[in-house]
Amino acid sequence: MFVFNLSLNGNKIFKIILVISCILVLGILIFACVKIFGKNSRFSINDKVKSPDVVQLTSSNYTNTLKTVHENLDSYIGQTINFSGYVYRLYDFSDNEFVLARDMVVSSDFKTLVVGFLCDYKKSSDFSDGTWVNVTGKITKGNYHGEIPVIQITKIEKIEKPSDEYVYPPDDFYIPTSALF
Repeated sequence: MFVFNLSLNGNKIFKIILVISCILVLGILIFACVKIFGKNSRFSINDKVKSPDVVQLTSSNYTNTLKTVHENLDSYIGQTINFSGYVYRLYDFSDNEFVLARDMVVSSDFKTLVVGFLCDYKKSSDFSDGTWVNVTGKITKGNYHGEIPVIQITKIEKIEKPSDEYVYPPDDFYIPTSALF
């Protein structure tokens, strides 16, 4: 007959319980991580931000967007945008070109500067200077005294002058980025 005599003291029992508890907690953490970050998880991380098909420019985001596109032109080529402004031409523009302009307030005494995107449209002569229009078009790379964004207009319609016709300089929170859209 075999007799087994087991004597345990308080230290051994505490160590055994501590080891079993650590193994149990570690197992629960591993299980939770697999559930949260696994491929079939509801909680997956998506690092890519899907840009909208057509980006809407408003008076509040107009100058931030204008500055960002000018600074990071290659990142925005092919992006479709929709915005409104008035037709503004300079003497050295071709017959198809005009700036879709807004007046940017630059001082407290309400002095303004003309800002906007250069646009290319075959029937641009149908719209006289100062006419307010809403356009949709794709951003392309063009040249006017240097490389600049040019909007190839796909849709244009005449509109009434909006109540928020003025825009303001890029805000203090402006951060240059190629991921605006």
